[in-house]
Amino acid sequence: MALLPSMPTMDPGSFVLIRLLSAILMLALLMTIRPKKTASVTKGSWLASFWLFVYALSFAYAYQHLDAGSGALVLFGCVQIVMFFAARYQGVETHLIAVLGVLLAMAGLFYLMWPLLSTPSIVGVVLMAVSGAAWALYTLAGRASKDPLADTSYNFLRTLPLCVLLFAYLMIKQQLWLSSAGVLLAVASGALASGIGYAIWYSALRGLNGVQAGSLQLLVPALASLGGILFASDSFSWRLVVSTLITLTGIALVLKKSN
Repeated sequence: MALLPSMPTMDPGSFVLIRLLSAILMLALLMTIRPKKTASVTKGSWLASFWLFVYALSFAYAYQHLDAGSGALVLFGCVQIVMFFAARYQGVETHLIAVLGVLLAMAGLFYLMWPLLSTPSIVGVVLMAVSGAAWALYTLAGRASKDPLADTSYNFLRTLPLCVLLFAYLMIKQQLWLSSAGVLLAVASGALASGIGYAIWYSALRGLNGVQAGSLQLLVPALASLGGILFASDSFSWRLVVSTLITLTGIALVLKKSN
């Protein structure tokens, strides 16, 4: 799951198109170079591809109206809600301590994002809520994956018809505007964070129930902040340390008490 908002150096629609197309090409390359004896036993689904596209599109446009902190809270909050109730619907028994663990992990995220919060836009909140729900449903679709790389590859490939429709819409509305920096960021987001990252995520989902998978995603903002410190010269913050410890404690409770 991505966390950074779409960059102001290009329009959100173009960012989504380049991101998805880059992921398709990267995954096609990985499918080509993997051992020939590895046969694809599953090939994703059209429904998962639809949720993937909805997530990417609503995510990109939501950040036109939200700051990073508010966006992260709405996104991960909706992911938690959808995955929790989906797990309950599927008969997963959730211990009270596991529920408290989820709330504690959310508190850690809230503490991390507190300095970035501002009064959110209703449009932005709705778009990000849709994005969070779509990501949760895409995640749930991958829990039964027997071939994560193949499933992810075919899921991205099936977004092509929707990408064509989006491209046509952007052309008609004349909303395409690009820059070299924006294109490079979109390619990196697609090829690395989306293509490779989502295949790894589908692989990690095996053996996890919905509540556990949802809680683990609350580490994404902390990991993104850590990456900023290590690779982007962001300043060290004790807030990051404290929030990460709170989040990790909550996740540990979830993993231990949910089954």
